[in-house]
Amino acid sequence: MPTYNLKINGELVTFTADSDTPLLWILRDELNLVGTKFGCGIAQCGACTVHVDGVATRSCQLQVSILDKEEITTIEGLSKEGDHPLQEAWKEVDVPQCGYCQAGQIMTAASFLKENPNPTSTEIREAMHGNICRCASYNRIEKAVAVAAKKMS
Repeated sequence: MPTYNLKINGELVTFTADSDTPLLWILRDELNLVGTKFGCGIAQCGACTVHVDGVATRSCQLQVSILDKEEITTIEGLSKEGDHPLQEAWKEVDVPQCGYCQAGQIMTAASFLKENPNPTSTEIREAMHGNICRCASYNRIEKAVAVAAKKMS
């Protein structure tokens, strides 16, 4: 099996894996970064969203063999203290019901707010539409993203 060196949450990590192993399973099974969740396995629900060079990316279909010098950030690396403005807004608005999708939702929102720091409600809905919440907390998610945008400006 090949050996890989990846920068994850600011730290260089080394591991061996089959070339077609999805990043999700390295994060969860090898590195114990379990905030990133398995949802659908086909990159459609967003539960597995991480940042690759700051861009929201579905890790369940991202093979480790195509990663090289990219910077990978998981929900655990978004803020060491758990106090990123999005995390604070999520608590303030009381977004989650079951909470399963929330790390992916937050990671998608964080990438979006870097690109659009002052979004409209329509832009937030469009940016978040690819993340599924089985509890249907979409209105609270939208509100929390708006709250975080104000906190970040």
